[in-house]
Amino acid sequence: MSEEPTKLTITHHVAGQGGRYVAVVEGASDEGYLEWEPGGERDGVEIRIAAHTIVPRVIGGRGVAGALVDRLVEDAQRQGFLIRPDCSYVAKKFSENSEWGSLKA
Repeated sequence: MSEEPTKLTITHHVAGQGGRYVAVVEGASDEGYLEWEPGGERDGVEIRIAAHTIVPRVIGGRGVAGALVDRLVEDAQRQGFLIRPDCSYVAKKFSENSEWGSLKA
């Protein structure tokens, strides 16, 4: 039984001082998201608090949550901020990916 890969688009939206990564699955009306809040700075480096990762059940099981975290991590690597993984899912992904250790606040 073969399954086609999920076609997923992730965009980043700044809202006030925080932001939201939004995942849209092609053909679905529901969206998943990862919200972050400002967490101050440490040694002059911005900290973003990964507060919530929400994926509606209807689009669950397709790697949406993992893709949202991956995008947050890619942005941290590119833009030079740190992540405080308050969201339990983000914290789990950090524990599974030791190479992200330098990005953890």
